[in-house]
Amino acid sequence: MADSPYSGLRIAVIGVGLMGGSLGLAARAHAGVRHVTGYSRTEASLRLALERGAITQAAGSLAEACAQADLVFVATPVRMLQEHVAAALAAAPAHAVVSDMGSTKASLMAGLSDADQRRVVGGHPLCGSETAGVANATASLYEGATYFLTPGAHVEPASLELLFGFLHQVGARPVAVDPREHDRLMALMSHLPHVLANTLMTQAGEHHGSRDALLSAGPSFRDLTRIAGSNPRVWTDIFLENRDSLLTVLSAYRSGLEEMEAALRASDEERIAAIIARSREHRGRMLASGDLVAENLFRLTVHIADRPGVLRDIFLALGDAAINVEDFVMHHMSADLGGSLSVYVLGERARNKASRVLAGLGYEPVAARETE
Repeated sequence: MADSPYSGLRIAVIGVGLMGGSLGLAARAHAGVRHVTGYSRTEASLRLALERGAITQAAGSLAEACAQADLVFVATPVRMLQEHVAAALAAAPAHAVVSDMGSTKASLMAGLSDADQRRVVGGHPLCGSETAGVANATASLYEGATYFLTPGAHVEPASLELLFGFLHQVGARPVAVDPREHDRLMALMSHLPHVLANTLMTQAGEHHGSRDALLSAGPSFRDLTRIAGSNPRVWTDIFLENRDSLLTVLSAYRSGLEEMEAALRASDEERIAAIIARSREHRGRMLASGDLVAENLFRLTVHIADRPGVLRDIFLALGDAAINVEDFVMHHMSADLGGSLSVYVLGERARNKASRVLAGLGYEPVAARETE
């Protein structure tokens, strides 16, 4: 492909499995990146990553992989993230941006110093598959995927801008979110489904009747249990890392089961129908949210002060309002004068919504179509 603004980036991928390998493939295929250095604990993974083109160079150590990097992605198991992010930060050049790809964020971000936050931005792509390893990596894995970012209060605008733009280039949709809210969301939308799939599969597999229940599995059961039995080591770490949030949603789910159980014991048709109708309404809202695609790009510009947390607060507010920021540009003037921030959104609906959010934060956004 023709040179992109990211062609000259030197990227390091720590942990070249499904996620890290797919990122390397996407960086080369969609962003034109020419230098992707990978490091993994096993030489077999590195050899396969080189053969598949997920990386262009294999490093013998984490420090070697990061030594010349502009952008580092740590894609190792969650129990090792803090150690590996710290090591990457120490080994990479002073200008390098470091991000992780783990499914829990609160503990990682809480462990960062103010100085670390300047160039470490937590990340979590909402994509993947039941398969694992670089053998299953694809350049298309991130296309259209929500990619959560958890910038700290002291993040450098240039660090966030580089990561944000690169992720857009590989097809992802970056969205800023508070790390604790991220973990609560993941407990509900990702970790709980894994618990339920495992429990349901075990219940069916250990059913004692005249016929093996698994021989009667239909599409509904197969869909609900698609993720059952995922890598035990990985998911044990995730469950324990996000234990408090997972316990909270398990308790709420138990209440929902008890509601249905009570309705069944009472043969309460109206109550059962209401439970089903309520879920149908919520599912319809979820499906409709993916249809709000607009054609026009709008720019909203605000004047911001030069103080820690400003950029983070704006992006968290936009993310909480489900506004997709397509791009942004930051122009810094001085410590006294602050600077201007321009965010770009698609469609009049997003423009109006973003204007209300920014106004609610005390800003006076100036909105215009990008072609104007």
